[in-house]
Amino acid sequence: MMSSSSYQEIAAKKDYTAENNIIYIEKLSKVFRTKAVLNEVSVTVKEGEIFGLLGPSGAGKTTLIKILTGQLSYDGEAKIMNQTCRMLGRDVYDHIGMQLDNCGIYDRLSCNDNLRLFARIHGVDRKKVAQALDFVGLSRGTDCAGKLSRGMTQRLVLARAILHSPRILFLDEPTSGLDPVTTRKIHDLLTDLKKQGVTIFLTTHNMEEAHKLCDHVALLNNGVIVEYGEPEELCRRYNRDNQITILLKDGQVQSLKNEPDNADLIAQLFASDQIESIHSSEPTLEKVFIHLTGRGLED
Repeated sequence: MMSSSSYQEIAAKKDYTAENNIIYIEKLSKVFRTKAVLNEVSVTVKEGEIFGLLGPSGAGKTTLIKILTGQLSYDGEAKIMNQTCRMLGRDVYDHIGMQLDNCGIYDRLSCNDNLRLFARIHGVDRKKVAQALDFVGLSRGTDCAGKLSRGMTQRLVLARAILHSPRILFLDEPTSGLDPVTTRKIHDLLTDLKKQGVTIFLTTHNMEEAHKLCDHVALLNNGVIVEYGEPEELCRRYNRDNQITILLKDGQVQSLKNEPDNADLIAQLFASDQIESIHSSEPTLEKVFIHLTGRGLED
């Protein structure tokens, strides 16, 4: 389980003001009847970063997104663009895009007509419909939305979410159930959006996805954030083994402590061209999560 010096100390050192963060959450809690779904969650997200909220199903990820987008009441503080989430106005909603489980796509309409409808709602020039479809790789806008594959539907939902050029994009498990090729294409699209300055708040239980995409992640378990940080730094922080594993060209495997006493041996192996590969022992984000919570992401 997490030591007392872990997340709380890191959070205390953050730039923890609403003014300096596009998303600001302080001691936020949510109770449904008698069940505490979120318990004093504190997180900040800077503009232009991809932030990952990671945890298994039922951890409270979707609930937090619904709070941040003004759909649920809560206790504590939550602000977007320095406006409280209890009283979000059109001036904030115009800058928010959402891709949630209940995608809101009309199956009987074409891709074009789906986006034209949302263009009217947002007061967006219809010319942007073709641009959004092109960005997500849906060039056949006349296709009926109800006949799209799951991956294509996810792209259409993303096109709808970015149609009005939002500053903040909320994505709830955007690649869940998708094949690796489609997942990679979605990842490429999100990377492109980040380059354009869009802030992305991503929920996922896919730790590999989070490691690849996110600037910062928070690990959420049973409504409590148990760790926060940059993915690489988190993995280094929990590198308890501190080992180096060397695969030699003859098939032998050597495991050595990552310490100065072994530097000469490793240098000799390199000099004699015996090394096929070399790896350090940093855990994955999933292993860090299991270490902190005693449970896996699919539990």
